[in-house]
Amino acid sequence: MAAPGVATRYAVRAVNVGVYYGSNKVIEGVTMDMPENEITAIIGPSGAGKSTLLRCINRLNDLIEIFRMEGKIWFGDFDLYAPQSDPTQIRYRIGMVFQRPNPFPKSIYDNIAFGPRINGFKGNMDDLVEQSLQGAALWDEVKDRLKDSALSLSGGQQQRLCIARALAVEPSVILMDEPCSALDPIATLAIEELMQELKKTYSIVIVTHNMQQAGRVSDKTAFLMPDENRVAHLIEFGDTRTLFTNPSDERTEAYITGRFG
Repeated sequence: MAAPGVATRYAVRAVNVGVYYGSNKVIEGVTMDMPENEITAIIGPSGAGKSTLLRCINRLNDLIEIFRMEGKIWFGDFDLYAPQSDPTQIRYRIGMVFQRPNPFPKSIYDNIAFGPRINGFKGNMDDLVEQSLQGAALWDEVKDRLKDSALSLSGGQQQRLCIARALAVEPSVILMDEPCSALDPIATLAIEELMQELKKTYSIVIVTHNMQQAGRVSDKTAFLMPDENRVAHLIEFGDTRTLFTNPSDERTEAYITGRFG
């Protein structure tokens, strides 16, 4: 949260974003500012375009042939969809953690080193691997087994490994798509505590179906909802505490209190 009198800096800004798959419109007119060093949660019922919007931010939707986006998404002062932009480089700067842990079938060490190696990293790889695992609060648990397969880790450890893998390429923003949905409550708590530490250095955008989680971890919350034509709209966006305790739209209140969705 910016101090009084200090202008808020934004990591990502979406301006009138609309998304189409072929001729099918799935998101319309989303405008929202995601501040630096804060956690922005995106909530809403199934089919509300949450993951689609998230994947617009690091251009993963480009891999879908019939995808088309209108509007603008800014990463700082950079237009992410400018003709000269490189989606691969964008994905290094804007990391992604998926719903289910997806470690590579390699050693713990090689999972972390993979991205830096293909990105031409010239520094000390051992230091980078340790730093990344420290950043994901995993180093103490795996420092004596770095040559072991990443698949030997527990589900919660695998998810933290995937976070460490994202950190290794030194992103500015970390996107998390339902990062705790496959985890037990203890592992979920570890990830939530980790997010609070990570936001000191990174800006985080998380999609979650878990209202309690959004309320616990996020600074800002966006509520998306599909209309009768299954086109998603941004219903409300603002400070999480205000949105959860005094929403300005009755649809937001109905959703967060469980009356629908």
